[in-house]
Amino acid sequence: MFTRFCAANLLAGLLLGCVGLHPALAQAPEGRVADNNRHLWLVYNGSVRLSERWGVATEAQVRRASFGRNPQQNLVRAALDYHVTKNLVLSAGYAYQKSFPYGNFPAAGRSPENRLYQQVVLRDTDGRVQTQHRYRLEQRWIRRPNDSDYTYSNRARYQLRLLLPLLGRRLEPGMPYLVASDELFIGFGNNVRNNIFDQNRLYGGVGYQASKLLTIEGGYLNQLVQQSSGRVFEHNHTLQLSVVFNLDLRPGTPAPVPAPAVGGASE
Repeated sequence: MFTRFCAANLLAGLLLGCVGLHPALAQAPEGRVADNNRHLWLVYNGSVRLSERWGVATEAQVRRASFGRNPQQNLVRAALDYHVTKNLVLSAGYAYQKSFPYGNFPAAGRSPENRLYQQVVLRDTDGRVQTQHRYRLEQRWIRRPNDSDYTYSNRARYQLRLLLPLLGRRLEPGMPYLVASDELFIGFGNNVRNNIFDQNRLYGGVGYQASKLLTIEGGYLNQLVQQSSGRVFEHNHTLQLSVVFNLDLRPGTPAPVPAPAVGGASE
């Protein structure tokens, strides 16, 4: 019942997101400006299970503005995973991101960011619709254009991700699937003033479980970003292409086939 409730709410969000793309309904409130962009994100996610409890996760993303012509952001990430149970994973890691000017209201220059984060992932893979809840807390050090020092801020994120196998009840090698997710970003702390709401990412796509090791996925990401001024709202219409690599090194244990946790919609 809980899975059906989550699926219904996410479907409603997807429908509202599609309605929000209509020009007549996408007018920004008075005093605010809408900046529409078209992006291309290329995503790699890797997961290596080292033992019954421990694993390592890696991620790399190349994000391009103007549908691939100009740089938007580059991101690399690494984390240590602790598998409490098959459905509960705790993680801690580090990420580095560099942002570039883009859009009609660009930043004054490049902006590097160092980030620590802690994460809890809850999965339910018993039903036909596989559900994943991801809770992430981030500590961010950002050097804004024209600043010599880094500015510290905090951010909390929650993502709901649903996956539906198309040829059976469980996702197996050689099977395509549908996926949908929504993720909300909230900033907090002394250095967050105008944009407590940081961004929201609404995603829908199709994937293929090529083997126990490899998954490929592609879809549309609607990214709504509030710039630090609090006045400009970016509507970033993004084509996302992802490759997911899962390797299990536990002796005598076959490689698992989990609901792929693609981080593209994830930064």
